[in-house]
Amino acid sequence: MFLQAPEFFAELCLPFPDHAVVGDTYFAVPVPGGQLRLRIDFTSTIRADTYGGLRVAVVHPDRGEIDAVALSFLDHGTFHRRDEATNTRPNTQGYGVIHKYHRPDEPPWAGAVTTGLRDAIERYTAVWFPGAWNTSTPARAAGRTVQPAPAAPVTRNGTCAR
Repeated sequence: MFLQAPEFFAELCLPFPDHAVVGDTYFAVPVPGGQLRLRIDFTSTIRADTYGGLRVAVVHPDRGEIDAVALSFLDHGTFHRRDEATNTRPNTQGYGVIHKYHRPDEPPWAGAVTTGLRDAIERYTAVWFPGAWNTSTPARAAGRTVQPAPAAPVTRNGTCAR
């Protein structure tokens, strides 16, 4: 399996202790004893062996898939820094995707910044699995690309601070 999915999903630091990676798919039971399950797959593109994001689905054991959302790597900035460093431009082959053809000493998702994807998965699963992220969220390791952002000043005059 060229995607090295177990390592990729470990990089996401999802907080679900009851989970397994089978092939290139992540399965979890976010709420212990609950009926609903979580499934995360890589989404393919029109090119063979090329993947453009993740598909997150809520599955019921008897009724099957209840809801799903596609989270693209491009929309969540997963490979922005990698593509910028390699001078890969938008609308060109390889931009914002992972594919089978990569350096043999690196995973296909080398250079990924998974914070945007993880945050999107957290927002999505909070709807279907309330409280699941509050139980045992693992700490994210600080990487070289993480920069602390200054806090926005709090204003009380009815306008949004951005």
